[in-house]
Amino acid sequence: MAVESLAQYIENYIATRRQTKLDAFDKEAAKRGGEESVALAAERRELELRYEPQAWLTDAARRAGQIHLVTHAAKFTHGDNKGSSVYSETVAYEGYLGSAALPQLEPDAVGNAAALDVAKFLQTVVEGDSLLACLQRGDSRPLARFASDEAQLNGWIEGFSRALSASEPASHKLAKQSYFPVGEGYHLINPLFATSFVHALHQKMAELRFGDNAKAIWKARREKTWHPQPLVTFPHSAEMHFGGTKPQNISWLNSVRGGRAWLLSAEPPRWRRADRPPVNIRSIFVSGGPFDRRANSTVKLLVSLLTRSGDYNNRRIREAREAYVGTLIDLLFDVACELQREAWQNWTQHCPDLKPHQQLWLDPWRGKTDPAFRLEREKGDWQAGVAGDFALWLNAKLRKISTEVGAVEEREWRTRERLRTNLREFEKIIQEALK
Repeated sequence: MAVESLAQYIENYIATRRQTKLDAFDKEAAKRGGEESVALAAERRELELRYEPQAWLTDAARRAGQIHLVTHAAKFTHGDNKGSSVYSETVAYEGYLGSAALPQLEPDAVGNAAALDVAKFLQTVVEGDSLLACLQRGDSRPLARFASDEAQLNGWIEGFSRALSASEPASHKLAKQSYFPVGEGYHLINPLFATSFVHALHQKMAELRFGDNAKAIWKARREKTWHPQPLVTFPHSAEMHFGGTKPQNISWLNSVRGGRAWLLSAEPPRWRRADRPPVNIRSIFVSGGPFDRRANSTVKLLVSLLTRSGDYNNRRIREAREAYVGTLIDLLFDVACELQREAWQNWTQHCPDLKPHQQLWLDPWRGKTDPAFRLEREKGDWQAGVAGDFALWLNAKLRKISTEVGAVEEREWRTRERLRTNLREFEKIIQEALK
């Protein structure tokens, strides 16, 4: 049954090409109305004869030698690359996604772009079979229907088979070869574009993006209705183009894809910190904690300022010191705001070692369900404890890097106006939100 279908396909394919050429001729002939009708008729008849099945098959078999069926094409590396392409049907399941992992590849065709119609003619699948498959298994019955004798049939088979024959392997200066070290020498590797594999990927992605099933899924999503199939998307994919306005000059399948090849994202995973409240924390100022880490670079700048100049009364030094300490205070309240999330309400109940005044500061929403906690918080005494913890932390950081500081500096950090203002203003905002 496939033989009958392929024979009918051959006849229809040639007839369609003939009609296309005749339509173009008639359109051009209408513009040449002044010429003798006899000459135009002769030209038209010559065109009709050229597309008789035997004549066209003979010409197509002759032109088949101008193309090669391949699975890995050289011209994708560079349009002027004259290196060899490769036809490989190797199947290997090695755990990697590549051309060898696919059980069946659709061959591509490279060579003279004017002969790519022969590639389409050979590769078109009809009822699960094609002329290319017939040639590969030595079945000439579909072509035998049109041959006048055995010699003509053998000539067609020999001509079409040239598309399957590989040329002598050769490289080219535009092949972009890679030297791979082996022992004391190198292997010269010629990277080839897996065009058949890319086409298989393109077909799969096109179906998942634009197929009828995909359209139905997108419609269900827009209408917020249920659909039995999942929606498949390809985030961060890219599109690469080959051949410019003439993709057929690269290969047949490249022309079918309009010169496009889709690239999937190969970015490494981006790990995100788990969005959950801390547990078993003793203090927001703990060494190595989020505030301590963020403040480290600013502390180093402050230490550098204090150790390189002994003139603490210098106005510029005082202003720089004020700026660094102010930055540390702002960083502290940035971290505090991250912990004061309403979604994390009551998180301090799981941190019994956290200082009480810091619990009152960092978990304001706990007062909604804990009346005693709310009353203690409203007293405001915890603010002095927070200021004292900040002063002790900063002094400890400065001492660790050999800066002489003591009670005077501690009092200075504890009574900073910026610290008191931030505590007051932030508390005002929280109280408004709690109402």
